[in-house]
Amino acid sequence: MAPETISEVIELAWADDVTFDAIKVETGLSEPQVIEVMRRNLKPSSFRMWRRRVSGRQTKHAARSPVA
Repeated sequence: MAPETISEVIELAWADDVTFDAIKVETGLSEPQVIEVMRRNLKPSSFRMWRRRVSGRQTKHAARSPVA
């Protein structure tokens, strides 16, 4: 994967308002693939912090997001 693509995935994954579904549309990567990119390219402490932020977060999962 190109460094520019990795940077884009990381940026999208850190954004609070971007769902995993939107990341899939934008990059073609599924949620497990995004998690793997994050695991391989972040420091372990940064990865753990990110996982705590997105685990169970409704805004990261479109199917769980409340309909506005």
